[in-house]
Amino acid sequence: MAAVTVGALAVGAVFLRPDGGQAVAGLAPPPPRVAAAPPAAPVESGGGSQARAAGAKAKKARDPAKTASGPSEHTDAKAVSYFKQRWVDDKAIKRITDIRTVGKYLRIYTDLPESAHDSKPAIDLCKRGLEYLVQEVGDEHPVVFVQAEFGQNGNPVLANIIGAGDKSCRLTHPAPD
Repeated sequence: MAAVTVGALAVGAVFLRPDGGQAVAGLAPPPPRVAAAPPAAPVESGGGSQARAAGAKAKKARDPAKTASGPSEHTDAKAVSYFKQRWVDDKAIKRITDIRTVGKYLRIYTDLPESAHDSKPAIDLCKRGLEYLVQEVGDEHPVVFVQAEFGQNGNPVLANIIGAGDKSCRLTHPAPD
């Protein structure tokens, strides 16, 4: 008896709905009126996982200041301008996502993968950073880091100059002074 009553109430609720049962007939429901009660939590169906995926993508959006995927408050506008004007048609320059001066270090962030250690574009960018620091800034002890795109290891260094004793731009681990 209870099962019959619950079934009858469920069927009656469909036909007594504010949309007049149009959802059952396959018609689009009319625009909602002012709700009398807060809506119930949605029951997950096929669309729930898509909403979660969209939310996960939104969470993965990273701050450019942390990932160097674009200009930030640390961007060295003078360096960016110098690189763009000095090497207009250089393919390596097109790989740059940001140039930052942090302390006395020039950091050139790129879209190069982490596997591009000592690659031609990384070495070229390092040499250009060295030229910028020596000729434009007048730095006698230039330090340049060319860094990969943001990944699991942050922005790994691909090429560098770490002081006056370092001349090659090849990736070094703190050795030259």
